[in-house]
Amino acid sequence: MPAEAPTGEPDRLEKTGIPYGPLLITLAMQTLATMAAFSAPTLAPEIARDLEVDGTLIGFFVSIVYGIGIFSAILSPDFIHKYGAVRVGQFVMLGVVAMLAIAGSGGIAALALCAFVLGSGYGGTAPVSTHLLIPRTRPAILNLVFSIRQIGVPLGGVLAALLLPLLTVSFGWRMAFYVQIIPAILLIIAFQYYRADWDADRRPSHRLLQSEWARPLFLLRDNPTIRLLAIASFCYAGIQLCFIGFMALHLTDETGLDLVAAGQVLALYQIAGVTSRPIWGWLADHYISAIKLLAILGFLMSAAALAAGQFSDDWPLTAILLVAVLAGATASGFTGIAYGAFAVYGGKYRTEATALGSSAMFTGVLIMPTFFGLMVGQLDHYWAAYGILAVIAASAALMLALARVPLAEAP
Repeated sequence: MPAEAPTGEPDRLEKTGIPYGPLLITLAMQTLATMAAFSAPTLAPEIARDLEVDGTLIGFFVSIVYGIGIFSAILSPDFIHKYGAVRVGQFVMLGVVAMLAIAGSGGIAALALCAFVLGSGYGGTAPVSTHLLIPRTRPAILNLVFSIRQIGVPLGGVLAALLLPLLTVSFGWRMAFYVQIIPAILLIIAFQYYRADWDADRRPSHRLLQSEWARPLFLLRDNPTIRLLAIASFCYAGIQLCFIGFMALHLTDETGLDLVAAGQVLALYQIAGVTSRPIWGWLADHYISAIKLLAILGFLMSAAALAAGQFSDDWPLTAILLVAVLAGATASGFTGIAYGAFAVYGGKYRTEATALGSSAMFTGVLIMPTFFGLMVGQLDHYWAAYGILAVIAASAALMLALARVPLAEAP
């Protein structure tokens, strides 16, 4: 018989406002883990030159991280219930430290190994955050808090893009990996300071890899709302990476923009994703349910994909920038309220629900850009591929808009 969901001390905490301690620590965890994940692709030209290998091989690094993350996300709640969210968070950061140390000390084989090492913990970031944040967050600001935490993903990517090339120029690419170990170790120590309090609900007698490890999959099977959220998250996250992975190439091929200008458009896309997240969170807390807002974002995402497919050298830069902002605010900005919805509609299985959400998003990230690239290669143009993305986004949005969503359990 499956074990009951944990109901430890944190559920009895007084929820007085934004839980700044857990929020800042989980935001730092997400930022540092994401920065580590994007280190190899960011430094790929220099690594390839030094190791005398094909730089495209390094491009598989993030795919391996997310591929392993699909499974580590599903399994992480089982370990959270036994050892506590803080201890699992420390394991995530230990994986970051190990990955950075291996990457800086070895060759191409070491890079492949460290991608597996990082992925083994990366999937736990969202479940750890949910387990720590939900018991300490007032329901009236839940979506805002989750949206702020999710800023760590684009923030980690931006920090990697800005800082690592500078470190490489001054000290070499190996040192660019090693320098990141310092804040990761400091975060492990910070986690330990709070462990006695924040891990009070852990269950040392919980048996690992019994029936409860599959709870996220049971939610996918048994909870229609969670299933809809998982489908939409798969679609939206995949579309997000299609925009990120192909926007610069698309712009230089179709609009006549040079690489610098295309990079600026992509940067604006990322900025829109960062700034929109707390806005969507605030709206979902005060004026519209997260499910309905996700539906609206899906329709807008579809419009952005249709517009992007029409880019040509006749388009003014202002119009291209507006499309980039719309795409970033929707395809990149949705994740905070999505995780909030998983946590709320997962009820007492909120940690498992957000684990499923991570796994669904990672799967979309892994699969959809590959098919998008194949479509562009086969058709030799972008408009049809973007048109298919538009149909996918609109279909997911329509499912959410028409869904009969039950009242959620109070977190």
